[in-house]
Amino acid sequence: MYFVLNIIILSASKFAVMKYVLIILVFFSSSHSAKSMPISSDDANYYTADNPLIQYTGRIDFSNPKAPRFWSPGVYIQAGFTGTFCTITINDEELYSQHNYIEIVIDDNPPVRMQTTEKVNKINAAVNINDGKHIITICKNTESGIGYLEFVGISCSGLYQLPDKPARKIEFIGNSITCGAGSDVSVKPCGQGNWYDQHNAYMSYGPLTARALNAQWHLSAVSGIGLIHSCCNMTIVMPEVFDKINMRTDNMQWDFSRYIPDAVTVTLGQNDGIQDSVKFCSAYVTFIKTIRSKYPSADIFCLTSPMADATLAAAMKNYLTGIVNYINNSGDAKVHKYFYSRQYHNGCGGHPDLQEHGAIAKELAAYIQKVMNWN
Repeated sequence: MYFVLNIIILSASKFAVMKYVLIILVFFSSSHSAKSMPISSDDANYYTADNPLIQYTGRIDFSNPKAPRFWSPGVYIQAGFTGTFCTITINDEELYSQHNYIEIVIDDNPPVRMQTTEKVNKINAAVNINDGKHIITICKNTESGIGYLEFVGISCSGLYQLPDKPARKIEFIGNSITCGAGSDVSVKPCGQGNWYDQHNAYMSYGPLTARALNAQWHLSAVSGIGLIHSCCNMTIVMPEVFDKINMRTDNMQWDFSRYIPDAVTVTLGQNDGIQDSVKFCSAYVTFIKTIRSKYPSADIFCLTSPMADATLAAAMKNYLTGIVNYINNSGDAKVHKYFYSRQYHNGCGGHPDLQEHGAIAKELAAYIQKVMNWN
């Protein structure tokens, strides 16, 4: 049996199997220090974030190994724990008084989406579950503009060594679509709350594609960003911030050697709109060369925007056809193009909703699998 003690409990995604309900109990400390919260069990052990049994995936600042800090959507942490309970401690920057959303998954159960409410968040991620071995996954659902999170530690009966991460690696470069913005209305309908209340990176097309292909994922994405023109008075474009841990503020150099993907997808152009073709295509080719310089062996997939209307989609198809043909003819055969079958725009602000992210992932995973021969 599961018990709800207090405050915000947010519903699982609409894809959750309703026969199972995972309820997360959240306790918050008014203190800004990271301390273990007592657990009502004699078997509780507290493990700090630098424990080698905890796995991290994403662009993360490990300057303080006891509180790894991360901004990007889709950064995820996994640990194998034993026993009947699991409590985690996560710090939120509280940038501009905003609070991040996260996704928590226990084993293969439906994911639970929730929001922090304080600087220090003590979260009972599992209570009174079957005694044995379990896996917890914690994923940042909101993007860098909402501020950083710090993972501080985990309380449970014990930790155990997880299997190695999947050998396959994918990086998804993009904008708000790749962030999962405007997709999840399980808590706030479109037009209500804050602009990030409908973010769900974990259930966006990138992680869905990666999980379908048994691959790790990185989301290198910022809402509003473009290749040569960004929206919403943003002063950055993707080629300028691609090498940063915090892309939104163009801050902290990323070490590309820490994650070398087998496949890279590029979903840019929605915020650029229709541009001078020479200017846009030249910048795109230059950006592909930058990606190639970081990942010499990766297959690179140039994608149309899933939410593009017919006019922009037609322009993007022309752009990408010329770009990929030019690069292929220049000797790089591992650059590909893919055009989505239709427009996906039933979420907030014309973004894909969760169901459409699933459809996008189905298209994209099938194409990547074919090109990469990932059987």
